[in-house]
Amino acid sequence: MMAAPLRGRLLALGGCGLLLASALAAGDERLYAAAVMPALRALPPEAAHGLALRAAALGLLPPTRPDGPALEVRVLGQRFRNPLGLAAGFDKQCEAVDGLFKMGFGFVEVGTVTPKPQEGNPRPRVFRLAQDEAVINRYGFNSHGHAAVERRLRARQETQIRLTGAGMPLGVNLGKNKSSTDAAADYVAGVRTLGPLADYLVVNVSSPNTPGLRDLQGKAELRDLLSKVLVERDLLPCERKPAVLVKIAPDLTAQDKQDIASVVCELGVDGLIVSNTTVSRPSSLRSRQRMEPGGLSGKPLRELSTQIIREMYALTQGRVPIIGVGGVSNGQDALEKIRAGASLVQLYTALVYHGPPVVGTVKRELEELLREQGFKNVMEAVGADHRC
Repeated sequence: MMAAPLRGRLLALGGCGLLLASALAAGDERLYAAAVMPALRALPPEAAHGLALRAAALGLLPPTRPDGPALEVRVLGQRFRNPLGLAAGFDKQCEAVDGLFKMGFGFVEVGTVTPKPQEGNPRPRVFRLAQDEAVINRYGFNSHGHAAVERRLRARQETQIRLTGAGMPLGVNLGKNKSSTDAAADYVAGVRTLGPLADYLVVNVSSPNTPGLRDLQGKAELRDLLSKVLVERDLLPCERKPAVLVKIAPDLTAQDKQDIASVVCELGVDGLIVSNTTVSRPSSLRSRQRMEPGGLSGKPLRELSTQIIREMYALTQGRVPIIGVGGVSNGQDALEKIRAGASLVQLYTALVYHGPPVVGTVKRELEELLREQGFKNVMEAVGADHRC
C-alpha cells in the first residue's frame, strides 16, 4: 500500500499539473497568480521546476502576440525577434526548446552541459526565498552530458535552422565536469560536439557551485582557455560558426573586471554574459533560508548585475556585445540593463514567481518604455546611459 505522504505528494503533483495545463491553454494571467503559481510553490522547488519543464516540453502554452519591429535586435551575427531570452539553467538538458520559444522568448540558452553525465550536488540543492523574490541554487552542473544533448539538438536541427532564420537563435552553455583535471579540454570538447548545432556558445567560468571554476576568470587562465576555445570554434566544419561568449560572475574585483575586458578585447571574443549568480548575501534579505550556500539569483541581484554591465560596457568601450541577466522581472528592469550597455537580456527566476505570462509582460512594458523615452527601437537604447 502506498505511504500516505507519498500518495499526498503525487496527488498534489497531479493537481498542479492539471492547474498548470488549464492555465497554459487559456493564457489566463489571473489564474496563474491566484492558483497555478501558489500550487507550484507548494511543491519542493526542484519538483516544481521539473513539472514546469515538462509542461513546456509538451507545448502546453498559449499563443503569444507577434513582436513589434521596435523590439528586433541584430547582434552576434544574428537577428533576434526580441531582446528577451531564457537564461541557462531552466532547460539544462535541452528537453523543451520548442515549447520555450512558443512562450515568446527571442532566444533560448540551454545547459550548462558537461562532457560526461554527472549528478550534480546532493539534494536539496535549490531554495526559494519567497519574501525576496529570489532563489539560491547549488545544483553543481547536473548534466546528461554532451552525447545526450547532441542527440536532442540533432533531432531538431532542421527546426532550429527555421527558428534561427525567423529571429529565434539558440545558445548552448558549456561547463566542465567536477572531476575533470583539464578544464580547457572539457570546453574544447563542448565546442567540437555542440558548436555545429548552436548559434552561440557560452563559456561558463562563473558558477559558484563547481570547486575552482571561478579561478578560470583569472587573466592568464582565461586567456589560455579562450584561446583554445576560439581555435576550436574556427576549425568547426559548419559554414556558419557559432559566436563565443563568456559568462562572468558579479563577485569580481575592479582588477578582475579590467583583466577580463582586456582578454576579451585582445582575443576577439564575440560577447559577454553579465552576470551569473552571486555568493554575496545582501543585508536586505528577509527569507529564512537566505544563508543557504550557493548562488543567489532574482531581484536582490538586479542592481549588482546592472552595475557590472555598465562597467564592462565602459571597459570594452562598447565594442563587445553584452547579454544582461540578473533580476529582470519587468520592462523597467530590462531597459535599465539595455541602457547600461546590454544588447540582449535574459530572465529565469522571474518565471518561478510569475510564470510564463511574465515574458509577454516584460516585452510589452519594454516597448512602451522605449516609446516614452524617445527610442525608435531597442538598438537605439543600448548603452544610452553612457551618452548622457
